[in-house]
Amino acid sequence: MKHHKAISNAVKAISALAAVALLSSCGASNSQTSSQDDTESSEISFLYSPYADYAPFFLAKDKGYFEKAGVNVKLIAKGGSSGETYQQVSTGNVTSGGASWGAGLFNAASQGASLSVIASVSKIPESGKNPSPFVLSTKSGIKEVSQLKGKKIGIPGPGGFGLYSVYLALQQSGISLDDVEQVNISPADTPTALANGSVAAAWTIEPIASKVIAEGLATEALDVDYQAGTELGTLVFNSSYADEHADSVEKFTAAYLHAVKELNDGGWDDSSNQKIIAKYTELPVETLKSIGLTVQDPTGAIDWSNVKKQEDFFRERGSLDYDGSADLEKLQKQEILSNAQQQESTIWKD
Repeated sequence: MKHHKAISNAVKAISALAAVALLSSCGASNSQTSSQDDTESSEISFLYSPYADYAPFFLAKDKGYFEKAGVNVKLIAKGGSSGETYQQVSTGNVTSGGASWGAGLFNAASQGASLSVIASVSKIPESGKNPSPFVLSTKSGIKEVSQLKGKKIGIPGPGGFGLYSVYLALQQSGISLDDVEQVNISPADTPTALANGSVAAAWTIEPIASKVIAEGLATEALDVDYQAGTELGTLVFNSSYADEHADSVEKFTAAYLHAVKELNDGGWDDSSNQKIIAKYTELPVETLKSIGLTVQDPTGAIDWSNVKKQEDFFRERGSLDYDGSADLEKLQKQEILSNAQQQESTIWKD
């Protein structure tokens, strides 16, 4: 019971909207004297979701990696969508943030929003437990994805990664989004919808996915193969800040990459790391050990061919406000990422 209560509390935290007053108080930069160099630039505010995907940022903050790199960072929890992150970052209300790919970013990029892509934040693993599985409602009695024609499917919204993920699941099973009825349901409301049978299947995300499966409300429909390797999240900075304080962005990214390397080298099994991640996600350590996790590339590299597939998908769905490609790759500050990789090696010499 304690386990389920902790997860329910986390679900509530995920669905709660971030306080507007908090966001507005976190400007992208404070005034500087002319004598200050870029490494002494103002506090970097980073908008995150309370998911394990952001574990490297939690470690970089609490273990002093940002400080060692030479940047002052404030982590700000959000409860809204990725679209909120892009809006807050592009307008300068926060300096940076992490969010999933989707129509919101593609449209913002095409319209010249002040957004610079720095690095990949999360990808779907090639194998193992799926961190965002497509599940079938136990109450529906449906056993195969191919049986979902004409049925209601829960998705978190029409323009985000959740819809793309469902599309991939249906496609592998020989049906399409046009064969089902899409119902917009927030992640927090998904367990109830599955339990009462108002949807026959739904996209889920950890820790909600493990919760509904453990409680017998749903079964996982497919192995992770249908979306293996898909780019899920990215690190973005306000472009003006990135241009004016490139060195600070490099140091921030270097600390992030160092934390990624630590986790990839067995850091997930370290009890002190688990406690830090548990604090930010509001999940018990036992839960963190059992849920499906996204993966992070220690180089921060982005698979742009995969991002292009997602852009093409949203164009076909009529979710984009422009024709042709937004050429998102041009938004990436590749020089910043390359310098960050070098700085990570220099700052944390073995």
